[in-house]
Amino acid sequence: MLKIAQVSDLHYSEKNLAESDKCLGFAVDQAISRGAQIAVVSGDSTDHALDVHSPAVEKLALQIRRLADHCPVLMLQGTFSHEPPGTLSIFPLLSSRHPVHIVERICQVALLQSGRWLESEGWRFEAIPQGAVALFTCIPTVNKAVVAATVGAAEAGEALGKELGALLQGYGPINSAARAALVPTIGVSHGTVSGCVTEHGVPMAGFDHEFTTSGLFSAMTQAFMLGHIHRHQAWEEDGRVVAYAGSIGRFHYGEEGDKGFLMWHVGAATARCELVATPARRTVDLVFAGKPDLAEIERAASTQDLDGAFVRVRWSVADEDRHGVDREAIKRALQGAAGVQLEGRVIPVVRSRAAGISRCANLHEKVCAWAAVTGVEASAVLGCLEQLAEMTPDEIAQSLLQERDEDGLAPADSIETMEVLAEQGIAEPSLF
Repeated sequence: MLKIAQVSDLHYSEKNLAESDKCLGFAVDQAISRGAQIAVVSGDSTDHALDVHSPAVEKLALQIRRLADHCPVLMLQGTFSHEPPGTLSIFPLLSSRHPVHIVERICQVALLQSGRWLESEGWRFEAIPQGAVALFTCIPTVNKAVVAATVGAAEAGEALGKELGALLQGYGPINSAARAALVPTIGVSHGTVSGCVTEHGVPMAGFDHEFTTSGLFSAMTQAFMLGHIHRHQAWEEDGRVVAYAGSIGRFHYGEEGDKGFLMWHVGAATARCELVATPARRTVDLVFAGKPDLAEIERAASTQDLDGAFVRVRWSVADEDRHGVDREAIKRALQGAAGVQLEGRVIPVVRSRAAGISRCANLHEKVCAWAAVTGVEASAVLGCLEQLAEMTPDEIAQSLLQERDEDGLAPADSIETMEVLAEQGIAEPSLF
């Protein structure tokens, strides 16, 4: 029974350096203390292209060397945008006790009793290598652009899935033979399984993903170690296990579930895995339907112990209220948080148009069309328009006051009426 530590989606970069290095350092310590015999990095060691002299490269190299001083290490090519081809080529050059092997093409790799890695010349071995203690079937990220250039962009996703399904099935005989020879078999890949769930709780449905669970099980490996999706999840069939390790740390707000790495126990006919949680950063979302409630934020800061957490405050407000949000007050209320991200969504004002109003011959017809849409009595508006056309604002105000005086309206009420008229643009404020 082999003990294999699988870490995935490390995403080393200047932005993620503190989180990545803290969590990977913990994982390396745990892998060593738990007696891992092999270590697998299943893609996306970096977050994007990095200069060799950057602190992120130095920190990652130190952690990989610590791991390789303890046991042999297998590193898989991840997503090209995160890990450009050639990024991993420096790691076999580390002066470590055990070798680091980089897989950048579809192949099989055997770990020999001597501790040396042996890669197949083609896409698989014709026979089990002599002295093999473990047989790895490796499918790094496949370039969809090459597939698209062959079959067309619209068909690339589905065609890739079909070809990879046939490829996985082709590994069945050699892996079955290894199982009969009591050699543990392990698959390693980086991609999306149809039906898996992302770290934000979104199911990945459709026909344009690289893998299906049935396709992965058809490779007949006892364990299949996956990278790319940042949420740990697993599938089991007849004692064989397919699992995502998930990302080593929490790099985005709203990610669900624990972060960590997998400790595998793999034999020729058995496999099981355990998620070992890393000290990933804690993120908290405070969401408001309207303007942020400062009292509620302060209450959350005291009751939820937000000190040291990364807090995201989200809200939605109408366009006229967008400047009523005191961002500095929110930051002061969350001053104990390790990080604060404010995300305000402004709901634009939507105005209804009266269908056909542009085809109306005169203002009278346009007002009637507008009144029908807004539910206003047209006769009242038309009466006001006639007054505006025939009288000055002063005359309109005086006539209204005269009517109110005849009805016994108090002077104070008259002033209030004039103020209302001024607000509506009918009378001038100078009149009172």
